[in-house]
Amino acid sequence: MEPSVGRLKSYEDLVVWRKAMGLVIEVYRATSQFPREEMYDLTSQLRRSAVSVPSNIAEGQGRATKGEFVQFLANARGSLYELKTQTLIAKELGFLSPECQSRVTSQADEVGRMWNGLLTSLGGTNRKLTTRH
Repeated sequence: MEPSVGRLKSYEDLVVWRKAMGLVIEVYRATSQFPREEMYDLTSQLRRSAVSVPSNIAEGQGRATKGEFVQFLANARGSLYELKTQTLIAKELGFLSPECQSRVTSQADEVGRMWNGLLTSLGGTNRKLTTRH
């Protein structure tokens, strides 16, 4: 369970932010082997989506109101969905192995579950982030 938002000193105190940072590292590692011609296309898109998740969590935590925080969490969730879709595309194109895609998706799912817990603790509407294969 995340610490109470009122007791947070920094977004860095949020476990979900730390897990999302780990997801970014995993995505960078996974995309480092993509074909060079994909550098400005799918590679860039995957990396931007991944970076957007902890960035939005951090920006939202730094906002003045709980409502603004919830809005930025919604943005993070959208980026998480984008990332999961892009990993499926990369797998279908043969850029990601099924194992690597599964590993990234598993980490994204964990961040999604933690996101749900944080949103619940904020009293926000909680529509669960789920994966359908």
